[in-house]
Order: sequence, then C-alpha cells, then structure tokens
Amino acid sequence: MAKPKTDDASEDAKKIVDDAKNIIEKAIADIGKTSATKQLILGTASGWITGFLTMKIGKVAAVGIGSGVILLHLANQKGYVDINWDKINKRVDKISDKIEKETTGKSPAWFDKVERFVDRKLDKAEDLLKKKEVKAKRWYNNFTGDDHYRATETHVFLASFVAGMALGLMCGK
Repeated sequence: MAKPKTDDASEDAKKIVDDAKNIIEKAIADIGKTSATKQLILGTASGWITGFLTMKIGKVAAVGIGSGVILLHLANQKGYVDINWDKINKRVDKISDKIEKETTGKSPAWFDKVERFVDRKLDKAEDLLKKKEVKAKRWYNNFTGDDHYRATETHVFLASFVAGMALGLMCGK
C-alpha cells in the first residue's frame, strides 16, 4: 500500500475540519431555533458531559504523563537514558519566544534571554556541586563504615509526587 502524499493528507485534513465545522454550525443554528427551555437543557447537559469527560480523560492523561516523567527521571538517574537538557531547554526557549512574539506582537527583551541563560548556568553549577557533595559523602561513609540511610532529592521528589497525586485524586472526584 502506497503512502499518501503530503498534499493529499493536508487536503483530507482540511476537508475533515471543514465538514466538522459545518456540522457544528448547523447544529448550533438548529438549536438556536428551539425554545429557550430546550436551549437551556441542551446547553446544561452538553456542558456537564463535556466537563465530566474532561475530568475523566484529564485524570488518565495526568497519571500517564506523571508516570512517564517519573520513569524518565529514574531512568536518567540510573544511567539507562542520558537526557540532553541543553538541547531541550534551547528548543523550549525557541518555542516560548515564538509564542510570546505571536501573542504580544514583540519578541522577548534581551534582558529576559540573558536572565534565562544565567539561571540555567547557575542550575548547572548547583547540580555539579551537589554531585560532588554526594560523591564526597559516599566516600566518607565508605571510609568510616557509617551506613546510615540519607534521603536524596529523588526520595523527596517521589514522596511529594505520591502525596500530591493522592491529594489530586481525592479532590478531583
């Protein structure tokens, strides 16, 4: 089976969007011709259904995304995955600059870009110092034979994530 050409795919997508738009406009026009009571009932029912489905789908999406973030973080810490944060941050910066330019009509000030750059460099320096500190503590513990458990940032992150997830699930019923 041959792959559809990009032009065909974009034309098909435009056709589907136009068809959906026409159906929605027709449905709204038909509802607008009915009585106020019927409009109120249909509006309330459709709003409730939309909200209910959004909550259910949102919970599933939040659990999926949150679990993915945790797994990615653990894989990164265990050395299974090496994440190029510089590349991700640069891409995020470009996208956020583009969104800001589209919404406000002007590019972010150079001072904001410098501030972001310095902030990222300080974060890198802090991470490097923490890694050296952990190595020093591990060496000291091995040297002295002190095997007491010490919580790391990962433990704090996981515990707070589980607590926050539990709170969110209880409140989002």
